[in-house]
Amino acid sequence: MISEERFKEELETIIANAIKEDIGSGDHSGMACIERHVKGKARLLVKEDGVLAGVNAAEAIFNKIDDELIIEKHIHDGQRIVHGDVAFFVSGKSHSILEAERIVLNTMQRMSAIATKTRKFVSALEDTPAQILDTRKTTPGFRAMEKWAVKIGGGVNHRYGLYDMIMLKDNHIDFCGGIDKALEKTIAYLTKNKLDLNIVVEARDLKEIAEILEYHKHVERILLDNFTYEKTEEAVKMIGSNCQTESSGGITLETAPKYANCGVDFISSGALTHSVCNLDLSLKAL
Repeated sequence: MISEERFKEELETIIANAIKEDIGSGDHSGMACIERHVKGKARLLVKEDGVLAGVNAAEAIFNKIDDELIIEKHIHDGQRIVHGDVAFFVSGKSHSILEAERIVLNTMQRMSAIATKTRKFVSALEDTPAQILDTRKTTPGFRAMEKWAVKIGGGVNHRYGLYDMIMLKDNHIDFCGGIDKALEKTIAYLTKNKLDLNIVVEARDLKEIAEILEYHKHVERILLDNFTYEKTEEAVKMIGSNCQTESSGGITLETAPKYANCGVDFISSGALTHSVCNLDLSLKAL
């Protein structure tokens, strides 16, 4: 996993890029009709039920644009919301509020949608030992915010990128010429470069699991990709306590508990981040 310092750097980059993208040379709409000294107040209005996420991110955005803006929080990240709730008030220069408006809404609407979907998976798995993981199937340039939203929703972050975990998937194995070669080279690579990274290996069938288990002292987790329930149960028994297990491949809210009941430790779902519809939120002047 990435460090707290690296995570903060990622967030700062996202906010800086969003401001550059949206404001550019200036908010000419606001500057054209509102005097710079005018102050105002707005509320974040909830228009759809769900789980709120992005309040702290919104505060960081407001502060980046104008550190004199005052945010009065009424609902916090991770809390359930219903239509009509007011999450927070923001007051200060009207220009600054208008400049931040769309960036804040875009961020919070998507983060809240992800947190809401994640919470549904967490609830579906609450009577099982399995944990729900996100993936790298995120919006380019917005990954840190989306993974933050998964955590707010109660989920667990998988690797952040290609740099914080070794994950040998089918293409790595096929390009390398097999599981044995891929793992032998990987172990040698980590030793040579003095890298302390967990190794996860994808298996497509029970035969490949048997091959991976020959290296179980080096492998943290075996990824069971597109296994049936029956094959998943067989795989879990076969792996035992040698490695952690993770199910993946088109797993839905309905099928997740069934895979969890097969005994896997983790279930990963790209749908947490790549298939959500923004939650309806508005920033309204008072």
